[in-house]
Amino acid sequence: MAERQTVLVTGGAGYIGSHCCKALADAGFQPVVFDNLSTGHADFVKWGPLIEGDVADGAALAAVFDRHRPIAVLHFAAASLVGESVADPQKYYLNNVAGTLNLLKVMKDAGCTKLVFSSTGAVYGDAGSEPISEDAAKMPVNPYGASKLMIERMLVDYCAAYTFHSVVLRYFNACGADPSVAIGEKRHIETHLIPRAMMTLQGRCTDFAVFGDDYPTHDGTAIRDYIHVTDLAAAHLQALERLKSGSTGGTYNLGTGQGYSVKEILTAIEKETGRAMHVPLKSRRAGDPPVLVADPGAARAALGFKPVHSDLASIIRTAWAWHQSAQSIR
Repeated sequence: MAERQTVLVTGGAGYIGSHCCKALADAGFQPVVFDNLSTGHADFVKWGPLIEGDVADGAALAAVFDRHRPIAVLHFAAASLVGESVADPQKYYLNNVAGTLNLLKVMKDAGCTKLVFSSTGAVYGDAGSEPISEDAAKMPVNPYGASKLMIERMLVDYCAAYTFHSVVLRYFNACGADPSVAIGEKRHIETHLIPRAMMTLQGRCTDFAVFGDDYPTHDGTAIRDYIHVTDLAAAHLQALERLKSGSTGGTYNLGTGQGYSVKEILTAIEKETGRAMHVPLKSRRAGDPPVLVADPGAARAALGFKPVHSDLASIIRTAWAWHQSAQSIR
């Protein structure tokens, strides 16, 4: 039997990273997780070794490359809370931008030339109500999105100057959970709509609210494109295989092209769970655009990306199954 090829997964103990590790293992790769566990979970690392460390630590990273000789890197390690990025931008530029630059240096020194990068639809900012294509203006409205855009530019320069190839994947709203409920959406500080709503129904969140009902949308609440985490994981495999086949890379939106408002999501949760929610209303949060919906056509054409788990019913059903498994309802 041929030896499995190793892929380094930075931030692989987190929500999206752990789902990608499962997909890698299922496809015959050996994921090696490098994570400082500041937001990730050691018990999410089920498909390969965990090396605890920070991407700011060049010596620790270099040791991982020397020992495991990965053929590529899937890079998820980053701070990712929009509100926190507005309050503490220094953290986001240090963790995300400086940390990634350190990773790129270590990769270059080790001769590892393939990277799949976890970016975000937040690079577009307030892009209007139409589905967003990759060539839309990039005007992030918060430091989180700005930090990811800076990294994208770094990758353009690396690919132009060195023998280096990267695929940039701009996620929209990742959600749902692996159908096996082995892993799911769990954070020390939860800010995302679907898990917060479900935690509220479980009695584990006491400050749930809708932030703004005066957006220029059909029901006044913000609209987002929700993409199942299992479909995101599949896209990472497709991107990795594209790089392995000799592609120099590319930049792709990962979404469905279908937007749902906050109110529509809450209605779907009530329907799936059979539980009514009391939802207080608060003012808008800084850095939240009214509408973010992807045009996923480029990813479909180049990667063969086709979401199969991202219908709203599957998203809500798998997320609720995970929350019920992870924490008994009080």
